[in-house]
Amino acid sequence: MNDLLIKALNRQAVPRTPVWIMRQAGRYLPEYRAVREKASFLEMVYTPELAAEVTVQPVDIIGVDAAIIFSDILVIPHAMGLEMDVFEGQGPVFEKPLRSVEAVEKLPIPQDSKLLQATCDAIRLTRTTLDNRVPVIGFAGAPWTLAAYMLEGRGSKTFQYAKSFLFNEPRAMHQLLDKLTRAVTSFLLQQIEAGASAVQIFDSWGGFLTEEQFRAFSLPYLTKIVDNLKDSGIPLILFARGANHSLQELAATGAHALGIDWQTSLAAVREKLGNQVALQGNLDPAALYAGPEILEVEVQKVINAYGNGHAHVFNLGHGITPQTPVENVKLLVETVRNYSPRFHAADEAILLQNGTPA
Repeated sequence: MNDLLIKALNRQAVPRTPVWIMRQAGRYLPEYRAVREKASFLEMVYTPELAAEVTVQPVDIIGVDAAIIFSDILVIPHAMGLEMDVFEGQGPVFEKPLRSVEAVEKLPIPQDSKLLQATCDAIRLTRTTLDNRVPVIGFAGAPWTLAAYMLEGRGSKTFQYAKSFLFNEPRAMHQLLDKLTRAVTSFLLQQIEAGASAVQIFDSWGGFLTEEQFRAFSLPYLTKIVDNLKDSGIPLILFARGANHSLQELAATGAHALGIDWQTSLAAVREKLGNQVALQGNLDPAALYAGPEILEVEVQKVINAYGNGHAHVFNLGHGITPQTPVENVKLLVETVRNYSPRFHAADEAILLQNGTPA
């Protein structure tokens, strides 16, 4: 098994930097689009065979060091009873978003949901297909990000309804976040039981909160989830996009790694946090539109920014975009493989001492 990702997340010696890409199973791959032509997005998410098929594609085609299960963060709200559809150009839309305290109070926490079970079944199928070639990453949305979607009804540039609810109904907002925390914890534990070797929590809309709001309406719930998963022994990655004001607090949750967005200096974060946690990131996704020579330099800049050491996972600072050239993604992975070993010389000595081939 290629266990570079797991070792790096646990801050153990590795011969090179592992690499995977957020949204790596997606529309930039012709092979994905071929599957998508035969099924809707939600059919793919909820059909384990299709989800497993597209999950494995980037491992075979791009050569990444991990497979992240093909799913969506909004499967939890869907399992809680919010009818959802996904439209081209719009993304996911909830037919009847939460807009009242009463609706929050009536919201059930999913138990034995077939919708959530589909993701777990896809993880099992993926593990079988991969035959331990690389680890499988499970994931879920953070409570605040899920709540924002559920209150707004769709993605937004302002999250007017979600922020309004936060200001006007803080008690109900905390009730909603508590329910989501329990649902996210349960779902991640189910994914781990199904065979996920690591899990990531996406707080995609953490940056829509002020520092004070983030520490009141997001951080405590992320901390609870991390605490609830500690006994699993599985590495956990927190990616709170735009919440750079609270990186020290996020590191203190006990998470194994923090995802760093592309607008943040990786070198500055490492200097600030030291070796307290592993760091993941953080190439600007738009760099993948550059020519080969420029792209190689940009990839090298990220590795240089982290510097020597074993607790770095190369990734983008946000998800890959659909128009990205496949050849550029392959070049990214190749560059990480070829360039990063020089930053692991001390690790290589440790590996040789332990009798492990580098």
